[in-house]
Amino acid sequence: MSVAELKERHKVATETVNSLRERLKQKRVQLLDTNVAEYARAQGRAPVTLGPTDLVCCRTLQGHTGKVYSLDWTPEKNRIVSVSQDGRFIVWNALTSQKTHAIKLPCAWVMTCAFAPNGQSVACGGLDSVCSIFSLNSTIDKDGNVQVSKMLSGHKGYVSSCQYVPDEDTRLITGSGDQTCVLWDITTGLRTSVFGGEFQSGHTADVLSVSINGSNPRLFISGSCDSTARLWDTRVASRSVHTYHGHEGDVNAVKFFPDGNRFGTGSDDGTCRLFDIRTGHELQVYYEPHGVNEIPPVTSIAFSISGRLLIAGYSNGDCYVWDTLLAQVVLNLGSLQNSHESRISCLGVSADGSALCTGSWDTNLKIWAFGGIRRVT
Repeated sequence: MSVAELKERHKVATETVNSLRERLKQKRVQLLDTNVAEYARAQGRAPVTLGPTDLVCCRTLQGHTGKVYSLDWTPEKNRIVSVSQDGRFIVWNALTSQKTHAIKLPCAWVMTCAFAPNGQSVACGGLDSVCSIFSLNSTIDKDGNVQVSKMLSGHKGYVSSCQYVPDEDTRLITGSGDQTCVLWDITTGLRTSVFGGEFQSGHTADVLSVSINGSNPRLFISGSCDSTARLWDTRVASRSVHTYHGHEGDVNAVKFFPDGNRFGTGSDDGTCRLFDIRTGHELQVYYEPHGVNEIPPVTSIAFSISGRLLIAGYSNGDCYVWDTLLAQVVLNLGSLQNSHESRISCLGVSADGSALCTGSWDTNLKIWAFGGIRRVT
């Protein structure tokens, strides 16, 4: 068979796949006769009410000299790790604002960080295509350097995201610009499984974010520049369990809902979306209209401990608190006093749900405390 014939067959097959995909999309639309917000309104559910004093900035963490790219809370809620364009990761005491560690990284171009479940190690990754593990118990020299405990090498593109498997200090999942996700054994430094890449069911563009299911750690979600999110089972690396369509831009952030049955996404198209992993359906779109030709991308998302609130950071400095049920913005942290002065690059809710931390290109992190019951509900 000639090259020309192969190209023609490939063209016909591509057209057939696109046609089937469009038919499936139309069928989904026909089956989805409502969404979460419409159903909640029909049940008479009242929206959450949050005033400017119900979520206040109680701490500003200053110490980075470059854009903050990523942050993570420890399970015991009182420590935060952040990484910045300044080439350092800093561990903060969230209660006192004090820095407990400020460690210089081997590669200054860092993009992601994660605390180990025991809170004694930190993982960092970036443009060097390596995920480096640091022990916080290691000796720090006078220049702020510490020896890397383990280097997880194997990706062929930048490491965009990383997360430890819940309750396991020796297993980690990374997402990369090489279009794959990898499950690592930290003890050996070897790849346990590779998700995507040469497989047809993998992402077709850079993987930007991952989120592991807290209820079932065998499942995780990945978001990609191919405008899709994919559900993976760590026991079956050869193919994704399901692919979720709907976004019209890069999927910058994914996060599992607290019950593990749903997950949220944030995208360059300016929307957040809620999907159900049991049905594979999109449940809700969260979008706030802006000015003409002004659609700020969503950079990061997090859920409150109950899931009733969805917090989304945007490239224009806005940070919307959404009522997940009614798809309404109940508060914009970007409009409050002491808000960030630049792009919201990362955010996260503490393990007990009492506080929110946001990181920004203005080099600062801010801790927001929930007033009243002091708990995100």
